[in-house]
Amino acid sequence: MSDEFDGLDAMEKAGVGTTLNRCRALASKIGNELRNKRPEHFVDKLSLASVHASLERAADVLSTVKGSQARGTSGRQVAGARLGRRARRPSRRGRRSV
Repeated sequence: MSDEFDGLDAMEKAGVGTTLNRCRALASKIGNELRNKRPEHFVDKLSLASVHASLERAADVLSTVKGSQARGTSGRQVAGARLGRRARRPSRRGRRSV
């Protein structure tokens, strides 16, 4: 553990632990919901873009956390790893061959 964490009192440590557990639960809920979504559920492209941007931001923050396994990777790579290979593969729809 870090010296900073060791310097917290018991109530602050409990608060950090509780918040971390809430983050884990939320990440699990998001993962489950995304696994159940299909492309046709995202008719509104802006909402999908918003979800993606939020996940990238969360991944970027996690990559800066001390002890993160994400060190050395970009937030985009971390977000892709969280979503799974299939979710981050670019769509071929609407692409033109050059």
